[in-house]
Amino acid sequence: MTTASTKSARTDKAEKPLAHYRDVTLSYDGHKPAATGLTLDIFRREALALVGPNASGKSTLLKSMVGLVQPIAGELEVLGKAPRQAASDIGYMPQTDEIDPEFPISLREVVTMGRFRRLGIMRWPGRTDRAAVDAALERVNLADHADTRFGDLSGGQQQRGLLARALVMEPKLLLLDEPFNGLDTSSRQMLMQTLRELRAEGVGMAVSTHDLELAHQVCSHVLLINRHQVAFGPIHETLIPEHVSETFGETHEHFDTHEDIVAHPHVVPKPEKSGL
Repeated sequence: MTTASTKSARTDKAEKPLAHYRDVTLSYDGHKPAATGLTLDIFRREALALVGPNASGKSTLLKSMVGLVQPIAGELEVLGKAPRQAASDIGYMPQTDEIDPEFPISLREVVTMGRFRRLGIMRWPGRTDRAAVDAALERVNLADHADTRFGDLSGGQQQRGLLARALVMEPKLLLLDEPFNGLDTSSRQMLMQTLRELRAEGVGMAVSTHDLELAHQVCSHVLLINRHQVAFGPIHETLIPEHVSETFGETHEHFDTHEDIVAHPHVVPKPEKSGL
């Protein structure tokens, strides 16, 4: 395990972290570890890239922040509480969604689902809820498609709609599991811009991704994981070839596709008004 794998949280932060892990082991069944040695913090205005191969524990870590996977060792808090108690202040966009594209449900109804944790099962959405849905749709530039059947939207529009569903609660912490899968270049750029704007507004986030360029463009910190924590820290110090090699089991000679990005990350443009 590398030295950076045990790097602790930033010590210059007076505020409490949005997510706090200290030597955490996660398990789906309460016995067999799914991810070990997790020590990290996420603060407001920070974005954590979760980088690792398939089945490495990235989705497991995100699920633990909403209480879907439990710790069997270590210290874990989200917004100063147990994860399930913090759910109303967390926006979560899973890697796969169970909405049937043939089901006759509108985009507005999909986004409204994001309010149900606050509404409960016995309340009907009121004026405040409808206003929040409209604002979330506007945020992702889909207000004109609010009444379109969800299954009739393009893949990129569906992804943006699911992001709106995660944003409709105005979360303090936003969790995104491979949100850029299947998006064209234009949609990727617009989504990255929106995430940078959210960070500037004080939202903290964790983003699971295989894309090192995306990690540099959007995120301030990175966690490299392969069923155990390999390295955690500021992205320009931590997302380096040695750590990526250890995470993916590659030698330095296998860095042809990522070496330039790791060594020379792209300049992040200044935030502009989102066109997502």
